[in-house]
Amino acid sequence: MRRALRLLPLPLSIAICLPAMADDKPVNWGLCPATEVLPAFSEAPQADKAAAAARDQLPTDIEGNELSGTSTVPQYQGNVILKRGDQFMGTDNLRIDTETGNYIAEGNVRYSDSSIRMVAERAEGNQESDSHKISNIQYQLVSRRGNGGAESIDLQGSIGQMHQSTYTTCDPSQPVWKLVAPQIEVDNEEGFGTARNAVLHIGKVPVLYAPWFKFPIDDRRQTGLLYPKLSLSGRNGFDYAQPIYFNLAPNYDDTLTPRWMSKRGLLLDNEFRYLYPGGKGQLDTTYMANDSLRDRDRGKVEFRGYHNLDRHWQARANLAWVSDERYVEDFANRLYGITSSNLSSTAGLYGTGRSWTAGLMADHWQLTDYTLTERALPYSRQPRLFGTWEESFGNWLEAGIYAEAVRFTHDDVHGKRIDADGEYVRNGVVTEMPGGSRLDIKPYVSMPLAGAAWYITPTLAWRYTAYDLERGLADDIRRKQLVAAGINPNTATPEQLRGNVSPTRHMPITSIDMGLFFDRETTLDGKSYLHTLEPRLFYLNTPYRDQSELPLFDTRAFTFSWGQLFRDSRYTGADRQNDANQLTAALTTRLIRQADGREKLSASIGQITYFDDARVTLNPSDPVVHEGKSAWVADMNWAVTDRWTLGTSYQWNPKFRKEDLASLRARYLFPEDGVINLNYRYRRNPSNGADQLKQVDFSFLYPINPRWSVVGRYYYSLLEADRKPLEIIGGVQWDSCCLAVRALARRYVKNREGDMNNSFQVEFVLKGLSSVGQDTDRTLRRAILGYNRDDLYLVPPANIEANDDDYDPNLIP
Repeated sequence: MRRALRLLPLPLSIAICLPAMADDKPVNWGLCPATEVLPAFSEAPQADKAAAAARDQLPTDIEGNELSGTSTVPQYQGNVILKRGDQFMGTDNLRIDTETGNYIAEGNVRYSDSSIRMVAERAEGNQESDSHKISNIQYQLVSRRGNGGAESIDLQGSIGQMHQSTYTTCDPSQPVWKLVAPQIEVDNEEGFGTARNAVLHIGKVPVLYAPWFKFPIDDRRQTGLLYPKLSLSGRNGFDYAQPIYFNLAPNYDDTLTPRWMSKRGLLLDNEFRYLYPGGKGQLDTTYMANDSLRDRDRGKVEFRGYHNLDRHWQARANLAWVSDERYVEDFANRLYGITSSNLSSTAGLYGTGRSWTAGLMADHWQLTDYTLTERALPYSRQPRLFGTWEESFGNWLEAGIYAEAVRFTHDDVHGKRIDADGEYVRNGVVTEMPGGSRLDIKPYVSMPLAGAAWYITPTLAWRYTAYDLERGLADDIRRKQLVAAGINPNTATPEQLRGNVSPTRHMPITSIDMGLFFDRETTLDGKSYLHTLEPRLFYLNTPYRDQSELPLFDTRAFTFSWGQLFRDSRYTGADRQNDANQLTAALTTRLIRQADGREKLSASIGQITYFDDARVTLNPSDPVVHEGKSAWVADMNWAVTDRWTLGTSYQWNPKFRKEDLASLRARYLFPEDGVINLNYRYRRNPSNGADQLKQVDFSFLYPINPRWSVVGRYYYSLLEADRKPLEIIGGVQWDSCCLAVRALARRYVKNREGDMNNSFQVEFVLKGLSSVGQDTDRTLRRAILGYNRDDLYLVPPANIEANDDDYDPNLIP
């Protein structure tokens, strides 16, 4: 009798044929009624994955109220039940011909397993030929939402054909959307289905017709069309992208996306991915013939990948190239595309161990700001060899070393002028940019001493830096020295103009970092808190060395902040090491709720006292840091309630008696969903007192009711010279049990001239199937922090990511 069970798994084809294209994005089913389309059958066994995996090795149990017929053709009548593992089949009548293999099940046919529940009017077929026909079917998915039906299904082995089948994730009483296909052919062995004349209905209105499409019915990837993306904007016009997926092999695939922009033309975008046990990679290529926006061919090539050589070493590359200096701006849809001025490519070999890191790499920079020349690009490192090592010797001694050897090169600078159309074009003037080599070594030793409520860590480091410069660069540096000394280079002697091609610098760096921890228990509003007080002192002493002969390859001044109070250098890179005789005094206090460890309040304040003038500067003509006090640095975060949070950062400069920086952050979380963000940012140039940045940023997701919500962002620059909006978003969202619709209108700065672009995006999210339209979720998550609640517990992605090979020799552990 086990052979009769062969029909049981076959109706699964109905369940997997249409919902196979379901989106991976998590959706909200909170508006769905609690009732099930097909309640669980009381006679069915417990459905679980373990039982499903073992079903083929288990026997079939058959029972019924009556058994008649003959031994050759037994007939079961009255509440006939068949069970095997997680599978259950029930019917009123079951007749089986054991010699021919024919069977007929009719009357209240019911089937369920761990993934589907189904009812049908009749099932018949032949076990020997593995052919079956099931009539008048209704089904409900168990492992994921979805239900539907079919007039009939014909099965021949692994091949199935369904007629007049439907699929939806809505309640049948309210079918907001439904996919209808008169004919679907399913090949379970190959893992794909083919639908003909399929129509997507929203309500009673057909909105999408597909005369033919092929789709996967299991986890195996299949070649075919993906859902299109549509949008409308002032720059691109009507924008339609149609991804085409190619399943080339189990470990690599390709997605080709033709994209038509009515105001610009046809663009081809291709994504090739590969994966193997030792690594993976992705190659993205884009080509657009005769972009009407710039009247030229455009393109981009980008590769990201890695290969693991062994447990310690990895080869890694991140390469990128664009066809022109306006490509990033013209194809970006956010402010980063406007502010980005270069594109980097990096490749190298990287290693790491318990107490060491090392690497050999090279990089190159490409200009992506048409208003600049190549002089604005960083020096390329071709190649760069670096390594770090640190080790503990007992409980009281640590030692380590940072080392780097690098060759700096730079592209020649092409001069530019503005033509009659206001465009920047090359004027034929080429200036060479000489480079050089640098060796930087920084060993250190420290003694970390600590108790239950205190710590003190004295550290002694020695830094040695040597250069081998090209003659042109050394002479340029010498000219700057003469100008800073008040000597006219045009009247200087040849000996005075000759720069040092092998400058060096060596100096000790001494620091002492110490702190205390005080805490007490206190009560506020009837709740118990732990109140801490954490004073900290950081003393730094570094002697003065004249570094005006040293070049500036990769070094700039850090933006003054809380972290800068405890660093041993004001500069990134090794080209400058500031002299210092200074003491940082800082104080932090916290209120920590005892019940759950939540931080109710954290506040910090600190300042550097300079006992001597710090004379080392980036350029000889730059002002020195004079003896006295730095700006006060303060930072506070306060959880007013579990929903209201406030934060502020503030820097008060006693020299100018005004703030260098001020920012205010406020956030309110609605009970179920929704958020309001308000941010104000101000920064002043401390050297000349000019305003650098002054912005307000207001964003929100406001739920009007469980179905309707509004979203928006108003991002505005308050600078007098540039008072204008940077990005404005307004939109509405409608949600139901099985369908969500988002419509957004967006106005944002599209280029460096400050011109504005308008766009309109609409997305239909068919829950349990996919989404049609533009990816509005990506736009809203970027613009509204907290649009997805999980984002609040992650560090927001930076516009510019740090390279994996970066290390900081200026931060002593």
